Amino acid sequence: MTAELDQVTVKKAYTRWAPVYDIVFGAVFDQGRQAAIEAAERVGGRILEVGVGTGISLPSYSSSNRIIGIDLCEPMLRKAQEKVVELSLTNVVRLEVMDAEHLSFEDASFDVVAAHHVVSTCPHPEAALDEFARVVRPGGEIILISRVGAEAGMRRVAEQMLQPIVRQLGWRSEFPWDRFARWTDGRSDVHLIERRPVPPFGHFSLVRFGKSATTPPS
Repeated sequence: MTAELDQVTVKKAYTRWAPVYDIVFGAVFDQGRQAAIEAAERVGGRILEVGVGTGISLPSYSSSNRIIGIDLCEPMLRKAQEKVVELSLTNVVRLEVMDAEHLSFEDASFDVVAAHHVVSTCPHPEAALDEFARVVRPGGEIILISRVGAEAGMRRVAEQMLQPIVRQLGWRSEFPWDRFARWTDGRSDVHLIERRPVPPFGHFSLVRFGKSATTPPS
């Protein structure tokens, strides 16, 4: 059984999750979600939420911001659209099916790119991070809630063993911090602002990257 993720597997998994996602994951991930939203609000402006899913975070954004949400899974996005209508969320200006690894937006289109529990579900996480960095403006932020796997020890072994199983659920159990570190080291326009654990269990982190206000010389 392969441990690698692919778009077909991810779409199928989240199509199954769509009817029950808010019930299963709403309360469990709420503290981390709210921490990410608060960080995004401190920057404000035009916010892209990648992997907006059922729109569980949308009611928490200030009405003064403009929110664009994308997701790979259409059934999840339909749930988000229902929330927008039911709650009259006029600050949500657009919801669209889109691949995080191939964003259709122009460079420097957003003040903030937010992605909650998304990066480790992408088949090519670094490609998604590259796209986030491309579409955020200089001086803006990339704000993530992400699983951060163990670097060593029994937890690391367990994550490796579980990966072929949890792949069918649509995510990775194994995602070490080194992947973020190597991505940042390979770019001159992005720097780490903050990394801190958030519930549940400290296996997830709020991660904030800043994009340099000036473009480095080529």
